[in-house]
Amino acid sequence: MKITRVTPYLVEGIKYNWTFVKVETEGGHYGWGEATNWPGSPIVEAACQHAGERILGLDARQIDFIWTKLYKDLNWLGQAGPVMSAISAIDMALWDIQGKALGAPVYQLLGGKYRDRLKLYANYWFTKGDHTAEAYAAQAKVAVAAGFNALKFDPFAHVSYLYGEHLAPDLALSTEQQNRAVAITKEVQKAVGPSVQLAIETHAMLNGATSVEMALRIKEAGINCMWYEEPAPAETPNATADIKRRIGLPVAVGERLHSRYMFKPILENQAADILMPDITRCGGISEMKKISTLAETFNVPIAPHNPNGPLSTIASAHVMASIPNFFRLEFMFHDVAWRDEILSHPLPVQEGYFVLPDRPGLGFDVKEEVLLEHPGIRTSRDGFYI
Repeated sequence: MKITRVTPYLVEGIKYNWTFVKVETEGGHYGWGEATNWPGSPIVEAACQHAGERILGLDARQIDFIWTKLYKDLNWLGQAGPVMSAISAIDMALWDIQGKALGAPVYQLLGGKYRDRLKLYANYWFTKGDHTAEAYAAQAKVAVAAGFNALKFDPFAHVSYLYGEHLAPDLALSTEQQNRAVAITKEVQKAVGPSVQLAIETHAMLNGATSVEMALRIKEAGINCMWYEEPAPAETPNATADIKRRIGLPVAVGERLHSRYMFKPILENQAADILMPDITRCGGISEMKKISTLAETFNVPIAPHNPNGPLSTIASAHVMASIPNFFRLEFMFHDVAWRDEILSHPLPVQEGYFVLPDRPGLGFDVKEEVLLEHPGIRTSRDGFYI
């Protein structure tokens, strides 16, 4: 089953491009994968193209060999994001091929399923308001009414630091900005009730003192905090562990970590209560399974980072079905209108759960003609995709 073609597709997503990859083999077998949507630029697409060229002629069934070959061949850059994203997409597509060829869902090939449904938490439920506390609260009610009992958001994201035109190099917040973030969080909790959990995202964009102060204020406000996310940069596990000990809230990290090798020091330093590998960045299905098993040995649950396209959701669900230490899976509550249109079957999301399919491979085909109707945006500013 030799690989004959690897084709990346840049597709417009809700905020950033989706990068899909189709891997084809002789005999007509093919599979689909997805690379990260961040930065969503042609650099990820080019990495997928380059990685694809290096596996032409190889046996698509040698999934682990191909993963290792690409990792060793391309990762001299030091686990660079676009490289790991390309590996992730190709790995995903190879598992899809394997499942289709054997007539089995991917989760069966990973050892079978622990569960038929996967509990989701909602992100991007807040995109239609004006970012006032009242707007956040109103939109939170809509997400909860749809069956989601856990919501993630960044209450700091619309104040100015590194998100907009006004940069704060010290990664601090003014008193007014701090008060605003707390007010938003309290209003959301009040609107949805005390039983709904809130995941507080910081995007690793607060300095240590500010991160601790905001966590303590959120805790004092009586927020039902599912976790406090990325209180320090991913490359500083010691700092993350120190903050975790000081704040008394569950800490989640992982979206910026590529491969089991970067997760290992987080676990060894007891820097996280929950790990959040992103299947489009960490190395795909193969690596997410290994990261999950590694985390299991430290008694740490997995809640995949997933503000991506639909293939990321599907592939993550297959891995999470196959592990004992699954917690929750992130889901984009609002998305582009064509998210389901590009798939052979709509995403099976019901009352806050992803219902596991039993079809071979990933269980979904991709409609290439629909992808082509929504090409990715290729403009940039100051070297960054916008």
